[in-house]
Amino acid sequence: MVRFAHLADCHLGGWRQEELQKLNFESFKKAVDLIIENKSDFLLISGDLFDSAYPPIEILKETFAEFKKIKESGIPVFIIAGSHDFSASGKTFLDVLEKAGFCKNVEDYEIQEDKRIKLKPILFNNLAIFGYSGKKSGMEIEDLKKVFFDSVYPFTIFMLHTTIQDVVGNIPMEYLDKNKLPLANYYAFGHIHQVFKKEEANSIFIYPGPIFPNNFQELVDLKQGSFELIDIDNGKIKTENIKIKIKEVAYLELHLENGLTATEKIIDEADKLNLKDKIFILKLKGKLTQGKTGDIRFNEIESFIQKKGVYSFLRNTSSLESIESEIVIESENVENIEDEIIKEFSNKNPSDFNSFLPRIIDIMAVEKNEDEKSTIFESRFLGELKKILSLEGII
Repeated sequence: MVRFAHLADCHLGGWRQEELQKLNFESFKKAVDLIIENKSDFLLISGDLFDSAYPPIEILKETFAEFKKIKESGIPVFIIAGSHDFSASGKTFLDVLEKAGFCKNVEDYEIQEDKRIKLKPILFNNLAIFGYSGKKSGMEIEDLKKVFFDSVYPFTIFMLHTTIQDVVGNIPMEYLDKNKLPLANYYAFGHIHQVFKKEEANSIFIYPGPIFPNNFQELVDLKQGSFELIDIDNGKIKTENIKIKIKEVAYLELHLENGLTATEKIIDEADKLNLKDKIFILKLKGKLTQGKTGDIRFNEIESFIQKKGVYSFLRNTSSLESIESEIVIESENVENIEDEIIKEFSNKNPSDFNSFLPRIIDIMAVEKNEDEKSTIFESRFLGELKKILSLEGII
């Protein structure tokens, strides 16, 4: 029996938030520990080990430490580049890992005279492992329509970082018909951040999911990372998707109509949740008929949830719209237009402050006297404004 692990889309160094970048790496470390614990014979990483071709030095140092641990456990690592850690120059830090003896990039091919691409494998016992890297903007798809294997082997693994038609759904992106690929027993995919498994005849197609969710929506949908553990026994394939749970996710979705009262509503709903040591995701949606998004006091909300011991806080307001107040003036008298505007605005935006508006508008119309210095004019203007707002002696 042969046992191997299949990882993809680790995106080490991803996330702007430091605490989530840390969780991302913790998930990778936990996956490594589980792979060693399960005594895997080898490990496949199907692209996007790093979030970029040139990751931060601290991420590299930690990554090298984990690969050293894998090597000392006697587990070979076979890898391909993905669309994130791919470089058009052909130089990436995957090369550094390989030269350090920590992994083997299995992409090896020859372009034929007829433009077809002959892939050559890495052999591991009776297994042949082929690979073709992912590229930016799905540029690998046209190449994959031309690939073929150099020979037939008892058991074949094909590592790819691309999108097949079965998983694309409604996502506007290029995809590949999997039936046009060379025949393999196990297709080790990466690139699409979802768990996918499909068996057809003697072949199995697997996306193991990312090691850790890579954005807001993935945290909502997946909540955790995963990888695949595979056993091959007499040609039969048994797979198990292993979940990597590091932190729990608390999700709150609210429909708002009033931006002026939204802060209190959000805090009230968040207070009902157990947020201690969790990733808290807040999604706001709806149309604000009163107030605007800027009226929501996010600093106050964040301060509140920090007191509840939250590990990390993410918010999304992309589905929240503010309806601009349209003030309709029916008066034909120009002298009354200003009063009508103030009246209409006050009706749509009730506030004690509105009583000051007529006099503030009068002050705004005051002009600078001829030869009056700017500092004197500003002092006179502010003095009048303080009188209106009853702020004399306060500021």
